[in-house]
Amino acid sequence: MPGSVSIESMLQAVERVRARVKKVAAALDTAGIAYRVIGANAVAAWIQKVDPGAARSTANVDLLVNRADLPAIKNAMRGLGFERVDLRRLIMFKDPQESSVRSGVHLFFAGEKVRHSYTVAAPSTAESVRDSQGFVMLDLPALVRMKLPSYRLKDAVHIQDLLSVGLIDERVRTSLPPELAARLAEVEQTMRDEEAH
Repeated sequence: MPGSVSIESMLQAVERVRARVKKVAAALDTAGIAYRVIGANAVAAWIQKVDPGAARSTANVDLLVNRADLPAIKNAMRGLGFERVDLRRLIMFKDPQESSVRSGVHLFFAGEKVRHSYTVAAPSTAESVRDSQGFVMLDLPALVRMKLPSYRLKDAVHIQDLLSVGLIDERVRTSLPPELAARLAEVEQTMRDEEAH
């Protein structure tokens, strides 16, 4: 039976993710390894610039890296006590402070398709910005191009969140190849359909 509901526990979990991002980013920066925060943490960071209350939390940390840096990344993560775990479609590092692999650091590779079925490869690490906390994350157009090829619900929700606060503007739209522009139109239509009911 699950434990009792606790807002304090939820807040502590969010803080642990923030601390994990900060610790890993500092280690990679110190080692001179290019990384970009992506996924839900990057989406939340962009949304917080516009509407802090609209940002969602997540348990894991997703990073875009260059495959050639994998040995150096492994050394840096080992120095933090993180254990490498090879999953079916990705490499992750398990946080020694957490019991679940869901709270790990997941690696995605620049210039490679996240899944073979995707028509678009992940962007390069060159499309980046450093946020006010010192993390280096994907610039917004590149982040949207990483989210749109997926048909997972959580990726569609992240796109909806970015749309709802007005972050998917003309700069983002003009960066999209036709197949991703069509996917964005599908997400927008789903939003309109939901609002109509």
